[in-house]
Amino acid sequence: MSKSVSDIIVDTLSEAGAKRCYGIVGDTINHFTDVLSRSDIDWVHVRHEEVGAMAAGGEAYMTGQLALCAGTCGPGSLHFINGIFESHRNGSPMVLIASQVDRRQEGLNFPQEVDQKALYDQCSVFCERISHPDQARRITVQAAQAALTKNGVAVIVVNGDMFQEKVANDVNWRVHTAKPTIRPNPSEIAELATMIDNAERVTLYAGIGAKHACEELIELAELLKAPIVHSSRSKEFIEPNNPYQVGMTGILGNRAGMEAVMDCDLLICLGTDFAYSQFYPEKAKIVQIDIDARHLGKRSPIDLGLVGDVADSLQALLPKLTPKNDQAHLDKALTQWKKDKAEYVQEAESGQSLIHPQTVAHTLDKLAADDAIFTADGGSPMVWLLRHLTATGKRRFLTSLLHGTMANAYPQALGIANAYPDRQVIAMCGDGGMSMLMGDLLTLVQENIPVKLLIFNNESLGFVEMEQRVEGLLDAFTGLKNPDFSNLAQTLGLEGFRVDKTDQLEEAMQQWLDTDKPALLDVRVSRMELVMPPKIEASQVMSTAMFGIKAVLNGRTDEVVSLIRDNFVR
Repeated sequence: MSKSVSDIIVDTLSEAGAKRCYGIVGDTINHFTDVLSRSDIDWVHVRHEEVGAMAAGGEAYMTGQLALCAGTCGPGSLHFINGIFESHRNGSPMVLIASQVDRRQEGLNFPQEVDQKALYDQCSVFCERISHPDQARRITVQAAQAALTKNGVAVIVVNGDMFQEKVANDVNWRVHTAKPTIRPNPSEIAELATMIDNAERVTLYAGIGAKHACEELIELAELLKAPIVHSSRSKEFIEPNNPYQVGMTGILGNRAGMEAVMDCDLLICLGTDFAYSQFYPEKAKIVQIDIDARHLGKRSPIDLGLVGDVADSLQALLPKLTPKNDQAHLDKALTQWKKDKAEYVQEAESGQSLIHPQTVAHTLDKLAADDAIFTADGGSPMVWLLRHLTATGKRRFLTSLLHGTMANAYPQALGIANAYPDRQVIAMCGDGGMSMLMGDLLTLVQENIPVKLLIFNNESLGFVEMEQRVEGLLDAFTGLKNPDFSNLAQTLGLEGFRVDKTDQLEEAMQQWLDTDKPALLDVRVSRMELVMPPKIEASQVMSTAMFGIKAVLNGRTDEVVSLIRDNFVR
């Protein structure tokens, strides 16, 4: 019995575990969506394709299962591109069905024709065109398998008329997702053990690649009396119930994490591809273990690079090690970490009329469920998430740390809430990010997706403004004229709440969390807040002083007073 190409694609993706497809219908995918409407895969009708790609990616990232998006040729596919880059870079297993004009019009500069393969080759683990009906199942299987095993986006390009073609469905191609054991060879493990035995101060730096190695990591830290520094993306996995973790390094990190990395004589990087070379030690020896050989030595020169799964590699290493007794390096890091946490609490103190964004995040940490799932926009909201939300072991976090885009938080939360309808899903949004893709607030209402949207409303592109000031520049083109987001939310059909004073915050936030509808909480926060680095350098102080001088000379003395009051006087 023959089936259409549309039937084969939908059947294959359903068998691979896909439950939802995000997109906007249109001419070149009408036959595909017709078949989808009669399948067990739900169609989520978004208002902008970028939101669809972010939502599918958020769902896929959190579940580890296949999610889909589909769009029409030309403009529809182009609208997906930023969300596809974000989802591919954060490791979301998803498939995009990118349609093309009919074959008889292809190559003739027909309206809306674009070269889909050239577009998506750079942001996918698989990108192929179905050029013959007999390829439909085989290529769809390859796409789903690549997405699930390589943790990234796979793209299938299909001409609009191809969806209608019939094919004999007699070959049982299916998806395979093997899970091999991968570890360094014994001589490499022995070399690493010798380096550890010869080191006095060892620091472990754990990235997202160590998320399944928490037990082995803690056992290694205990054995070596070593502090554990975690990357931003691995916070949710490494931080909970871990007596050896001391926070993060980098501009978003804390002093304990940064000093533990800089002051060691052996740094062991485990499944991390931290990009900022200035935060690696200059004199220490560096070992890197990663499942992907392409990451070895990419960010900093290393003394030993090993390929392997982190958990499997540590299981092979642990029996080869001699326990260490001197824990001065560990104690120093833990003492500083205690001070760092106390400073975070101090930063969360606000007066009545001036609400610090840290206060908002701190209150959210207290009121949100232990198994809540959080997303945060690129910029300052992700800083407040990383510094002020507690990883409980049940909570999950997603931010745009690799692609660094605006407007990712609530689209990703939209997809996550579809996958976890019984959990709190909270998007920490900047006012700039929210206003960039506001149209899909209507999707939350239309699909009745109970996402909780928290807006840090400082009437500016705050992170950019901070960067300009730290450089000693007068801020330019960063101001935003915002609506009353709570009123706007209510007009669109969401629950809307607004907070202007500190004593309103906790009650309003609790009401916002308690509603079973999609809801938005608009909080007016300090515009002059700086994201302070773990250790302030003289050049940064001088640059901020230069901003002060320029602002005074330009008649903006009140802003200098606010900058000092908001960041240096508590």
